[in-house]
Amino acid sequence: MSKSDQSIFERFSNWATKFTGSSYAFIGATIIVIGWAVLGPVFKYSETWQLVINTGTTIITFLMVFLIQKAQNKDSKAIQIKLNELIAANEKASNRIVDIEDLTEKELDQLHCYYEKLADFAEEDDDIHSSHSIDAAQRNQDYKDELFRKRHQEWQQKEQ
Repeated sequence: MSKSDQSIFERFSNWATKFTGSSYAFIGATIIVIGWAVLGPVFKYSETWQLVINTGTTIITFLMVFLIQKAQNKDSKAIQIKLNELIAANEKASNRIVDIEDLTEKELDQLHCYYEKLADFAEEDDDIHSSHSIDAAQRNQDYKDELFRKRHQEWQQKEQ
């Protein structure tokens, strides 16, 4: 596909996406369905009359699936770029999560577990305004665990 063809397709798909999501498209579709229903008695509710609406809706649905997917891909990519910019701009954020959309499902699940741990660490923190990275939260938790272990040992020694 040449660059000018791509530009024409891009412009058309952008227009079609905006139009099909508009009130005008909904009103137009409603008018078509009402017109089809009104013509039912004229065509004696024949199989051809039914086939017209079935074929029309099937074709439109088939094309809309691709149009919707294209729009979602574009929106998803734009959102990812915006989030990456926010991560890159925040000095406390971990740059390791930029472009995580390329990870496998298993890797994303593992990363999700890390962020669940991070949320657990944040819940244990007395300062609700403190910010944690995964690494800092893990070090903090290790420190707390070590303190707890030492205190527990001291308590056991006193008990003996």
